[in-house]
Parts: sequence; structure tokens; C-alpha cells
Amino acid sequence: MKKKISLTTVIFIALLAGSLCGIALYSFVPAGYVRDTLLINGLFYILGQGFIRAMQMLVVPLVFCSLVCGTLAIDDTKQLGKVGVKTLLFYLSTTALAVVVALTIANIINPGRGLDMSKIQQAEVVVSETQGFVATLLDIIPKNPFESLSNGTMLQVIFFALFLGIVLAHLGEKVQIIPKVFHEGNEIMMHMTGIVMKFAPIGVFCLIARTFAELGYDAFVPMLNYIFSVMIALAIQCLVVYMLFLKGFTGINPFKFLKKFAPVMGFAFSTATSSATIPLSIETLDKKMGVSKKISSFTVPLGATVNMDGTSIMQGVAVVFIAQAFGMDLSIADYVTVIATATLASIGTAGVPSVGLITLSMVLNSVGLPIEGIALIMGIDR
Repeated sequence: MKKKISLTTVIFIALLAGSLCGIALYSFVPAGYVRDTLLINGLFYILGQGFIRAMQMLVVPLVFCSLVCGTLAIDDTKQLGKVGVKTLLFYLSTTALAVVVALTIANIINPGRGLDMSKIQQAEVVVSETQGFVATLLDIIPKNPFESLSNGTMLQVIFFALFLGIVLAHLGEKVQIIPKVFHEGNEIMMHMTGIVMKFAPIGVFCLIARTFAELGYDAFVPMLNYIFSVMIALAIQCLVVYMLFLKGFTGINPFKFLKKFAPVMGFAFSTATSSATIPLSIETLDKKMGVSKKISSFTVPLGATVNMDGTSIMQGVAVVFIAQAFGMDLSIADYVTVIATATLASIGTAGVPSVGLITLSMVLNSVGLPIEGIALIMGIDR
């Protein structure tokens, strides 16, 4: 029986095919009605933008339901007392550090420099006005949560979802129907996300073909720089930041830890899903590291929900990459917003492949960047 080709592989093939198609149109097909009107601004534009709009459609309900459900799960901190609170604060801190590392590396390497997306940027992309740090903080609290949900003001949506989840968790058995509605809503949104992602190869092919048909060969080097930036940031977070925390808080030799946890890390890498590694992580901690299952059975699933540092790194680098590609400057307030949004968004990112690309559009919207840039990185995300 032949092994089924994974969606990730198909998306990557679509990226390469779209690149070659775009290069062929750029190099060998003369400008005119067929190339420019029918293909570039016709078929490729309609299918590509249709996929982008389908992704946008999912962002608000997916993040809102996932955040409420994730916060409901955090109610277990009552059983573990200070351990739970410290664990949650530690996870949020490492995620914020991951975004800082990603932004720093991206600004050193400048992966988007030399890629001029401005000439294919569409008129409907609107850049929000930069506001001060104090105004950004106050703007997190929504005046009208329904208006925030309608407009997709994601920091406000995140704040309201966290608040609602905490209240529902504290009410416990007094409210049984509402939490069930959100859990079922989360399942529905995850299924819808899976359906939309099945069309990702078509969307990526059309978006990338259109990009290369407009830009020619200029997009290759920046994309390689993007990959390089993400890999360096991931390595620093895993081998430097985590290992310093491990040595500082526990005194455990980082090399011995990495050796014992290599199977778990290999499994996580091959599946690209943190949720699937939960049982193996708990078993490894118990048998090889001597960590109580009472502790690991709480901290590991919680980490798989709120500690999406890899996704946050990808989003941090992607923000700088896309901003540079579209010739937009980010202020200090924008970077603070990205750190806050990516950190909080990690709570609402399910531990399955490709969902981080959906929530990336939320991070881009928070600082007024066009989400069309996602197409450039979707095929090479894995």
C-alpha cells in the first residue's frame, strides 16, 4: 500500500510549482491580455484571494473558542496551587522571550530586504495608524466586545475571551451549557480549519505564481533568508534560552536532558504537532527524569495549549519579513503589540500543524500589515 502524501508535502510542491509557473510567465510569456488579465489578475488572483478570505473568515471564531476552552482548562491550577500559577507565568514568559528572540534575529538578518511587494500590493490593504504605547495598552480592553468580534480587533477579542474563560472556570458547575457550547464550537472551528487547509495547495500555487510572475527571481533570496532566520531563532530558544532556564531552576545537565528527551523531540519534529507528544512527554518525564505524573499530567497538557514558542518565533520573524517585503516600518509600539499579540495568540493556537498560519493573520492585522504576505511563507512553513 502506497504511503499517502501529507498535506505539508503537497503545499510545498504547490509552492515550487507556483514559483516555476510564475517564473515561466515572467520570463517567456509576453505581457498582454492572456498573461496579465486572464491569468495574473484573473484566475490566480481570484483563487488566491479566495483562499486568503477563507482563512480570514476562520480567525476570530477559531481564536475566540480556543482561548475560552484553553482558559477553562487552566482552572486545574486550584488543584496544584502555586505550581499551576508559576507554570502558567513561566510559559507566558518563555513565549514572550521567544518572540523577542525572533524579532531580534529578524532585524539582524533582514530577511525581507530586497523583496519589493509594493507593486503587487492591492488597494484594499489598509495600514492602521501607529498609536502610542499607553493607547495600545488601553485599547486591549474592548468598549463593546461584539464590535471587537465583528471588526476582528484581535487584542480585544483575546482579552474578552480570557476574561470570559476565567469567569466560566470559576463558576464551575453553575454553568454547564455555555462551556459545552464553546468546546463544541472549538471542535467545529478545528474541523472547518482542516477543510480550508485542504485547499491550501491551490491557494499557495495561485498566490505564489502571481507573486513570481510580477517579481521574477527577486523573491528567492529573501525566502531563504526567512528560513535561515526562523531556524536560528528556534535554535537559540531551544538550546540557549531553555537550557539556561533548565540549569538555573533545576541544576540538571542540559546535555543529559537533551539525550533523554531526544525521542520526544524527534517525534514532535516528525509530526509537527505538540498535542501528539503529550503522552510520550509524560512517560519520558516519569521514567527517565523522575518527575511526578501528578505534576506532568497538568503541566505538559497546559504547555501544549499555551506554550507555543515555535509558532511564536515563526510569527515574529514573519512580521519583520512581511513588513520589509511591503516596505513598511514598524515602531517600538508595533513591536510591543506583536510581542503581546503573538504571546496571547499562542494560548489560542491548537497543537496541530498549520494552525499557526491562521493565527498569524491576526498578528499581522494587529500592526496593520497585509496578510497577503502569508502566501510567501506558507509553503516553506514546515
